Amino acid sequence: MKHRILVLGAGYAGAFAAGNLARRLSPADTEITVVNAEPDFVQRLRLHQFAAGQEIETPKLADVFAGTGVRLRLARVTAVDPERRAVAVADADGGGELGYDTLVYALGSHADDHGVPGVAEHAFNVAGRVSARRLREHLDGLEKRGGGGRVLVVGDGLTGIETATEFAESRPGLSVTLIARGELGARLSAGARSHLRQACARLGITVVEHTRVEAVEATRVLCDDGTVLASDATVWTAGFEVSPIAAAGGLEVTGSGQIIVDRTMRSVSHPDVYAVGDSAHAIGDNGLPLPMSCASADYTGRQATNAIVGHLTGRTITKIKLSYPGNHISLGRRDGILQLVDGEAQAKPRYVVGRKAARVKAGILWGSLWATSHPTFGLPRRRHRLATVPDVSVEKAFA
Repeated sequence: MKHRILVLGAGYAGAFAAGNLARRLSPADTEITVVNAEPDFVQRLRLHQFAAGQEIETPKLADVFAGTGVRLRLARVTAVDPERRAVAVADADGGGELGYDTLVYALGSHADDHGVPGVAEHAFNVAGRVSARRLREHLDGLEKRGGGGRVLVVGDGLTGIETATEFAESRPGLSVTLIARGELGARLSAGARSHLRQACARLGITVVEHTRVEAVEATRVLCDDGTVLASDATVWTAGFEVSPIAAAGGLEVTGSGQIIVDRTMRSVSHPDVYAVGDSAHAIGDNGLPLPMSCASADYTGRQATNAIVGHLTGRTITKIKLSYPGNHISLGRRDGILQLVDGEAQAKPRYVVGRKAARVKAGILWGSLWATSHPTFGLPRRRHRLATVPDVSVEKAFA
């Protein structure tokens, strides 16, 4: 009987892991199924661009997995029962239950409202394609009604910075304000932080620092210092959280709901479950948890793949490096910041900004899309315009 591998989620981590397992394991011995709620691969790292009005590629997962032997089940995961090795799903036909021998949990994360009143009812976010499309349509409506509008971006992490700068550049008729809980760019080196401020000034972005939003209403936000800011669209980018499904199923998780894994991404409570991407609480080589990021999705996905292949074939499990080299921040389409970090995840003095940084970020995004669109590195299923992305690596950028 074939060994059943069930992959939950087809984001950066899940799709890549499923394809690599198909490439490295014999179809005569294994059966790989991917469960995903949407029929397309969503480039989550570019959803702020989509909301800003740009078009981004959304490869059909049926095309991505065509010819790989990977089965695709379009359904929403509703529950996981690791004791019975079963997963409950819901789809247009009512759903059902899927069994497994090995589970790869890659359900990712979604926007975290931190319990702030009004966020769920009145704020937009760019954490998913449906929410990004809703924001895009709302901004289109603002432009049609008068060509402008006041947009508040709450949160000065990487998502908030990229969203604010993208909106200001792509929709110059908008009045964009970025609200930061602390100092803008506090995690960057002094030089990179200065460049970020200059970019915001160049794009006409108003920066409000050391401010916490206490409530979101339909046309304004209320701040902890008593300030009231008018808004035609409030975009919430103040963090992400994972689904409660893993915790509800009895898997050992952190207080935030991430699955606790060992060095090979194997659940410490249920050895037939592997967690990758944002769903995993993985400790990096520096002794710190890997942050939610595309890079972490790559590292954890590859490590889990190595472990599963090793356990099923008896081969030595290769351990890959689990590090976080730095942040790659786009500031619109023609500017960016590459910030290296040290072993303690603190910013190093070295950084790269401007067009070179933007080109490297574009290359990273393209590479992530290509790897996902060609999960077994076989014959290409869709043509990509290689010439649109210059051959610039992070190493070359800092050379």
